[in-house]
Amino acid sequence: MQSFQTIFIEKNQSISTIWLNRPTIHNAFNEVMIQEIMDAFNYLSEDDDTKIVILRGKGKSFCAGADLNWMRDVANYSYEQNYAESLNLSKCFYSIYTCKKPTIAIVHGAAIGGANGLLAACDFAYAQVDTTFSLSEVKIGIIPACISPYVTKRVGEYSAKELMLTGKRFNGQEAQEVKLINRFFESDPEAECVQPVIDQLLTSGPKAISHCKNLLFHLCNDWSLETALDQTAKIIADIRSSDEGQEGMAAFLEKRKPSWVNQL
Repeated sequence: MQSFQTIFIEKNQSISTIWLNRPTIHNAFNEVMIQEIMDAFNYLSEDDDTKIVILRGKGKSFCAGADLNWMRDVANYSYEQNYAESLNLSKCFYSIYTCKKPTIAIVHGAAIGGANGLLAACDFAYAQVDTTFSLSEVKIGIIPACISPYVTKRVGEYSAKELMLTGKRFNGQEAQEVKLINRFFESDPEAECVQPVIDQLLTSGPKAISHCKNLLFHLCNDWSLETALDQTAKIIADIRSSDEGQEGMAAFLEKRKPSWVNQL
């Protein structure tokens, strides 16, 4: 695994945590962090020892959005340079969204601008109740373009309009109300939100989870009902005949725990 400048990966048994690690500037991202987040998710997606990926920030904030120094540089880029930089940002969010492992964002302090793309691309997102959220791009004359597919998937069109067009600030309770996050917590994310989800995920078939994520990706993005009719039948037929599927069904019929639970 490569070494990183702006993040680090902490492994605890089968759970890997990606820590945003620029605490002195509230984990604001630049081109280096964008690339490193993408590399980390791509690596953990294929890592056999990792079953769950958690994303969180060191210091006082989850992520304050774009680094001001990086923004100064970007302001002077040509169109071609801007496109290349923005495309990499889009690829970063896509790498989170398509990670084969369940992904959980734990948010605190602030989630400004592009930070909302990081959390929205995760499968689960939890935030401290007093977290400050804002999709503030319109306030400086730009738009939340690269994060928009993931935020809109979470909150829907009309809530996205409210958040993106106003650029208003809101807290964790309001973020839950519009479904940007799954749930807010008061003080202890693990006890209040995260550990119960982890416990459920770890007792599910790890390959089944990966296949289920892939199924949902296609259902929500590119399959018509006619396509789904045939493809879903093929998928379940494949999985029923797989080693994990056979073990899971045998364990159910024999009223015992499947092998992946016994390994915990």
